[in-house]
Formats: sequence, structure tokens, C-alpha cells
Amino acid sequence: MAEILTAQFWTGLLAIIWVNIILSGDNAVVIALAARSLPPRQQTQAVIWGAGAAVVLRIILTIVAVELLKLPWLKLIGGALLLWIAVRLLVPEDGGEGDVESTDNLWAAIKTILIADLVMSLDNVIAVAAVAKGSLVLLILGLAISIPLVIFGATLLMKLMGRYPVIITIGAALIGYVAGEMLVTDPVVVEWFTANAHWMIDFEVFSILGAKLELSGAGLIGAAIIVAVGKWLAARAAREQKAVVDLVAEEGQGKAPR
Repeated sequence: MAEILTAQFWTGLLAIIWVNIILSGDNAVVIALAARSLPPRQQTQAVIWGAGAAVVLRIILTIVAVELLKLPWLKLIGGALLLWIAVRLLVPEDGGEGDVESTDNLWAAIKTILIADLVMSLDNVIAVAAVAKGSLVLLILGLAISIPLVIFGATLLMKLMGRYPVIITIGAALIGYVAGEMLVTDPVVVEWFTANAHWMIDFEVFSILGAKLELSGAGLIGAAIIVAVGKWLAARAAREQKAVVDLVAEEGQGKAPR
């Protein structure tokens, strides 16, 4: 229990909750769509039971991921995957949630919710496993708090993210930080970085009255790269979309395209 009294524990807990909120928005929408054809009372039951089962299975999967990340090369692979996930967060995409099957049967809806959550949760599992850094208590508490929060607050969360895009940017930067940290702590490379560039793993930002703040240099670099690349790709996508809209408008007015 001494672990719970440390600043690192609470920082890690907040990071797990934040990462899950950012990455689980689509999961929440899918859950809502899967239960949309049920009567109102059964909709609530489907969400509660589906969410409960999702929490249990996500915890089991993430515990497995925590153990796997101890093996050589897997942190390098996971870190690269997280970098891709973080960039994707900052580039607008058309959602495919309209293809989610709805049903008027309670147990069929719960099954759909469970399968959809598992299929869409690879990014969550890897990110949370990396943030937990082997702490089982941190892992279970973080998932137990954040998954129900996402599911029951889906509408509010979606509105907040749409109104304040900086929430998504901060979340993507956090995932980029975790990815950078993973890449330099893989068993294959960690000894080299410790001996030749230890600041990439951790360096002391400040120390006041015995309290230290240490950050990962690779994590900060990863966060900066994600924000820069993600914003650049988003801006390019916006320009391309505008060019298509302008072209369609010109053709609609009978003008030759430039």
C-alpha cells in the first residue's frame, strides 16, 4: 500500500485515465450504437453489463500486455505502434460506426458490445500497459475508473473534445511521450542508453525540498514529434479537402477546373 502514497502513483493513475478517455471515445460510440434498438430499460442494462465485462477483459488483456512488454523487441514494436496511434488521433477521419450491428435482444447486444470493445482496444491495452510500468494496483484502478467514465460520459466527452480540440492534442502528446519512453527502455537498447545517453531515459528537471521531478528525454521528444507531425498532416488534409470542395463548386457553376 506504500505505493499509493507516492506522487508517481497518482501521476500514473491520472495518465492511465487520460489515455483511456482519449482512446476510448470510439468504443463508447460503438457501445451506444450496439444497444440503440433495445427498449430504454434494457439499453441501460446492456451498457452496464457490457461495460462491466469490458473492464474485466481489458484488465486481463492489459496484465498480459504488461508481461509481454518485458520481452526483448516488444517495447520497440509497441512504441512504434503507439507513435502511429498518436499521429492518427490528430488527423480527422470519417468514422465507420454506422456499420455497427444493433439488436433488440439484450444478451446479443451485450455480446456485440463486448466483441466491439475487444476489437477496438488494442491501442488502449498497449498504452495503458506502458503507463502502468508493471504496477498491478495502478493498472486495475486506472482501468476500473476510466472505462465506466468513458462509457457513461460518452456524449459529454465527445462534445468536450469537439469544442476543445486541445484535449485531443494533449492526449496525443501524452501517448507520444509514453511511446518515446518505451522505445528507449526496451531490454535490447536500455543498457546502451543508460551508458551513453541516460537523459533519454530520465533526467532531473528540478529538486525542491527533497521532491524531485524527473522526465524522460525520449518521451518529451516523442511528444513534440507527435504534435508537430500530427498538426502538419491535419493541415495538409484540410487543404486537400478544401481543394476538392472548391473544385466541385467550380464545376457546379459550369467553370472549367484550374
